[in-house]
Amino acid sequence: MDTEPRRLPVVNAATAAPLDLSPDELEDGIRRLRREKNAVILAHYYQESEIQDLADFVGDSLQLSQAAATTQADVIVFAGVHFMAETAKILNPNKIVVVPDLEAGCSLADGCPAPAFARWLEQYPGHTVVSYINCSAEVKALSDVICTSSNAVKIVKALGDQKIVFAPDKHLGAFVAKQAQRPDLVFWQGTCMVHETFSERRLLALMAAHPKAEVIAHPECHAGILRHATHIASTSGLITYAKNSPVQEFIVATEAGILHKMAAEAPGKLLIPAPPEDESCACNVCPHMRRNTLEKLYLCLRDLAPQVDVPEPVRVRALAPIQRMLEMSR
Repeated sequence: MDTEPRRLPVVNAATAAPLDLSPDELEDGIRRLRREKNAVILAHYYQESEIQDLADFVGDSLQLSQAAATTQADVIVFAGVHFMAETAKILNPNKIVVVPDLEAGCSLADGCPAPAFARWLEQYPGHTVVSYINCSAEVKALSDVICTSSNAVKIVKALGDQKIVFAPDKHLGAFVAKQAQRPDLVFWQGTCMVHETFSERRLLALMAAHPKAEVIAHPECHAGILRHATHIASTSGLITYAKNSPVQEFIVATEAGILHKMAAEAPGKLLIPAPPEDESCACNVCPHMRRNTLEKLYLCLRDLAPQVDVPEPVRVRALAPIQRMLEMSR
């Protein structure tokens, strides 16, 4: 399998020296630059709270794809990770797409390099390729339909009895196979570095300490976590559940950045992040998502760099499965 780290095509890159601006000055500058450049800021729930608060739209991967597909802005600032920015560029080839930090990657996308994936697919002729959106543009271009954790079950069910390859997340794939009653799904063996690290042992101890708390979990978690969950859903689905449930305490098994929006939507409720196995690390925090900072957000707006590009042949091939996902999600 190819192991070389993948790099996005870049139009240009910011090289400015660090800024001597306070957080308030950075926030004011970001708002001003957004107006001047007719930009929209899209942010994932896993971003730092101050970036979420500045964003025009905060959502999960499906919601962000839908927002990117319909925006009228000239510039899309994607505060997330690189596959999200690529998706925005695929949908908006004539718009400028910038990211605060080009090195904000994804273990799922990095763990499924397109050349290795293409060779692996040769073992499964006649299979429909369903790829989780957490993959590169090149892998999307090898796929028949893209999905997110919000719509993966719906899409697999809609494909009827077609033979299916599901990539790159094996845990999400196993959840989808169970929910869609498709034990024949073939999985690429990828995992998310954050969701893989949650500890069943420490979760059980936390449940014992908080007997009134419900466990709610993202389907990228491994089976040892999901078996204890009352509700399994995408990030947006978890927030909605916490908001609407009469339960007042939740143990939340996904990246801890979600707690900011969840607390705003479910005020007064106790939200406890699920623990990683290693008690000495903050492994329930995605290091890639946290590469984005207020300063980097300001700089990418000021300089319109680094810009993300997708080679046109790849973009055209990747667009079809993304559009199919958007159509199937209506």
